[in-house]
Amino acid sequence: MAAIGESGAEVAAVVTEDARGRAERRRGAPAAPGEDRVGLGRGMLRRTVPPPNQRSDRERVLALLKRHGWNATSFQTLESDFRYWFHGDDACVAYVDTGGAWVAAGAPIAAAERLAEVAQAFVGAAAAEGRRACLFGAEARFCERVSWSAMLVGEQPVWEPARWSGVLRSSRSLREQLRRARAKGVVARSVSRGELEDAGSPLRGEVERLMARWASSRPMAPMGFLVQLEPFSFAGERRYVVAEAGGAVVGFLAAVPVYARRGLFLEDLLRDPSAPNGTTELLVDQAMRAAAAEERLYVTLGLAPLAGPVRRGLRAARRLGARLYDFQGLYAFKAKLRPDGWAPIYLVVPPGGHGLVAIYDTLAAFSGGGLLRFGLSTLLRGPAVIFEVLGWLLIPWTALLALAPAARWFPSPAVKWAWVAFDVCLAPAMLRLSRRYGQRLSLALAALVTCDAALTLAEALLFNASRARGVFDVAVVGTAVAAPAVAAVLLWSARVHRPERRFASRATAAPST
Repeated sequence: MAAIGESGAEVAAVVTEDARGRAERRRGAPAAPGEDRVGLGRGMLRRTVPPPNQRSDRERVLALLKRHGWNATSFQTLESDFRYWFHGDDACVAYVDTGGAWVAAGAPIAAAERLAEVAQAFVGAAAAEGRRACLFGAEARFCERVSWSAMLVGEQPVWEPARWSGVLRSSRSLREQLRRARAKGVVARSVSRGELEDAGSPLRGEVERLMARWASSRPMAPMGFLVQLEPFSFAGERRYVVAEAGGAVVGFLAAVPVYARRGLFLEDLLRDPSAPNGTTELLVDQAMRAAAAEERLYVTLGLAPLAGPVRRGLRAARRLGARLYDFQGLYAFKAKLRPDGWAPIYLVVPPGGHGLVAIYDTLAAFSGGGLLRFGLSTLLRGPAVIFEVLGWLLIPWTALLALAPAARWFPSPAVKWAWVAFDVCLAPAMLRLSRRYGQRLSLALAALVTCDAALTLAEALLFNASRARGVFDVAVVGTAVAAPAVAAVLLWSARVHRPERRFASRATAAPST
């Protein structure tokens, strides 16, 4: 993720789609004014010129950020998903409207002594619109000023850049990673905004292609809220580092300011899998050195979600979701960079709210307002866990086939045992695919399961339909027809996305280095 979820905003080319725009287009609304979409690989490159009122709001928010932007994620409120609720001339809250709730991005952007006042007024404004409210990504400073429920959702590492040289001296493994990258000819350099502001520049083109490859490679569908990949908006305020080898860009880092703390949030950190080991560390090293040279006092890599002493339910979610999102790997990557400390990050719920409902609202914000749609989109990307589930389900299904009376369910005993033999071979092949994806195996399985679906449908129509005795028989035959059809769709859909996965990984998603 770009930000809160993974350490992670539109005068820019981005790869993810504006969640609010998606919701509007689902209702039949046209594309936003000035928006132009161009296909790039299997991702979507979007160049956006915000409408005038949106641009003016963002300029107003930027001015507030320069006075009060203390939260690590405060600059991300300039990204394309957010709406703004202003409280007077010197405070605002950036939020996403999910349809049922206003989910704020961190604490209000306001003077410290006004945080509680602005937050309370924001909750009241949401209630007046028939919306619940919660604040995701708040830090301890805000929680200490309100007597609201605060649920720990993870921790983020923090460094003092001036101490980075000491970190290198104390970590032999980190120095070795840097040496490996340099020995392979990788050079990390800070990039001026002029090299990336021009959408037609060669370097911008290389970075955009890396971004698009990364977006198409993810096991989950694109997300919104605080995890958009929008590194070129307000480019003059950002800091950039690229890693190059053999004249090609093999890594990219974009950092955003944390004005009130004279700090930087290393928001976007991407690495091409073809890059030598140590490329990611080299990007971070260059960013840390640049921050120290600018006399920055604070650097963070953003949230490691569900890290630290989170509640029991969140610990269970961390375990169950590990196949889709490498929570532990992300934490381990950030920890090996030896931060000076870890800051807790909270989901804050106002009085009258409920923690589980706030979690649901937050997930809806990240998914663009449609959890079902997001789930289906993720399913069609063919994450490994889906094939593992299918493989294990085939085992009891095959046992039931073997026990079923041939005369009732099959044209002949030979047909029955042919299906049993097929499923006996299919189950371990599906489990193998879930553990190590291979193009040849995936093609073979997709073709075989498609034939399975067609033959099962033919058998159901020609043999089983006239012999069905009731609802139970119809349900069994329907399941037998639907299961291979769904599996075939998933296998072919996975092949649409999987070819790109060899190209780009994001360091905020537990990179291999």
